[in-house]
Amino acid sequence: MNHISFIIPVYNRPDELGELFESLAAQTRPCFEIIVVEDGSVETSETVCSHFEKLLPVQYIVQNNTGPGPARNAGAAKATGNWLIYLDSDCILPPNYLETVEKAIDSCNFDCFGGPDKAHESFNTIQKAIGYAMSSILTTGGIRGGKERMDIFYPRSYNLGVRAAVFCTLNGFSEMRFGEDLDFSMRTLAHGYSTRLIREAFVYHKRRNSFRSFYKQVFNSGMARINLDMRHPGTIKLVHWLPSLFAMGHIFIILLLCMYPFALLLLAIMPIMFFLHALFQTKEVATALLAVIASFTQLFGYGLGFMKAFILRKILKRPESFSFTRNFYK
Repeated sequence: MNHISFIIPVYNRPDELGELFESLAAQTRPCFEIIVVEDGSVETSETVCSHFEKLLPVQYIVQNNTGPGPARNAGAAKATGNWLIYLDSDCILPPNYLETVEKAIDSCNFDCFGGPDKAHESFNTIQKAIGYAMSSILTTGGIRGGKERMDIFYPRSYNLGVRAAVFCTLNGFSEMRFGEDLDFSMRTLAHGYSTRLIREAFVYHKRRNSFRSFYKQVFNSGMARINLDMRHPGTIKLVHWLPSLFAMGHIFIILLLCMYPFALLLLAIMPIMFFLHALFQTKEVATALLAVIASFTQLFGYGLGFMKAFILRKILKRPESFSFTRNFYK
């Protein structure tokens, strides 16, 4: 039987970590260890970890803020499992998550896996709307960690498992403040290791709780895509340009309104599509309405971040560090 080490970096999110612990305590397959890396938090999770030590094998590590990649590496250094599973602190696991993973590990030969994310029925309306925007085929959901591309699959760190020996060979995650999980997946594949999407091994992912923080997240993701291409040339595909084209196209239509009022009809197309698709997916009118805002936030944020990084890095030859000079979490 495989020995599993869950590694969870956390920054000022003790309440969310408590919910994740509750879902870990409810797993149908109970043999695992948990390593929490407190990455320079002001509002620490020490009390939460101490409380759950009675129910779960929790190891609590405190360090100065280093960013998500090095924090995950610090957890791996303390892990004893032959499989490392990385989770974000704002995730909740269904009871059969680990049992599903174990079956896949035992029946298939792969080195790294990932699973999709969903919105739980208990999440608030904004969280559900953002969850839709991050997984919908109408946005960038088709190029994220919940779906396979035609040839390869890139696991994402909110739900990523890897053999400990492979992780050690690759020297873990890089110090990138954003996109470090894609960088890790790209290096995994470049070294000849295999990845696998386990569709049934999903997590409930809360994500951001405001459109402002969500915009910053996806803007950084757009910039990170350019940084990734600088590290891994040729990884940018036409599909990665679509959010930028979406943003520029809508800006053009707004300018066109000054001369041609009928252009308003063009502006109505995508909101209607987002609303109807979200309503079909969620069966909730309020969520579908906010999903329109979330989808535009995602596409504009990612698209504008992508264009900014393209100009500064590809044209003006700025260094990678320009992108995330501020703390990743703030």
